Amino acid sequence: MDAEPGVESDETLDRAFLALADPVRRAMIARLSRGPATVNELAEPFAITKQAVSRHIQVLEHARLVTRSREAQRRPVHLDAAALERLTAWIDRYRLVAEAQYRRLDAVLAASTPRTSPRAGRTGADTQKEKES
Repeated sequence: MDAEPGVESDETLDRAFLALADPVRRAMIARLSRGPATVNELAEPFAITKQAVSRHIQVLEHARLVTRSREAQRRPVHLDAAALERLTAWIDRYRLVAEAQYRRLDAVLAASTPRTSPRAGRTGADTQKEKES
C-alpha cells in the first residue's frame, strides 16, 4: 500500500529512525550538516575502522539520509536535508497534536480551579491590622 503524497511510509521512517539511533551516525549527520565529506573526513573523530565508517554510511544511505557523488577519485557523502525535513514534519505533526491536548487540559484545569480572592491566605491578625489603619 502506498503512503499518501508527502507522508513518509512506515518502512522509510523505521529505517531513518533506526539509522539515527546510533550516536556515531548522528555525529556523522551533524558533520555533514556543515557540508559534504569523504569517508576519511567522516572517520577522523572516531576510533573505529574505515570499514566500520563505510558501513555506517551505507546504513545512512539505505535510510535515504545521505547520498554519494563521484568527483574524480573522491566520493563525497552529502546530507539529504529534504529527508531530515520530512522526519521533522512527521514529528511536528504529533507534537502539534500533543500541544493542542495540553492546551485543552490547561483550559479544563483553569475552569475547574476555584478562583482565590485577594484576601485568601491572610490571617485574621492581618485583616484586623488593616481595619485598625
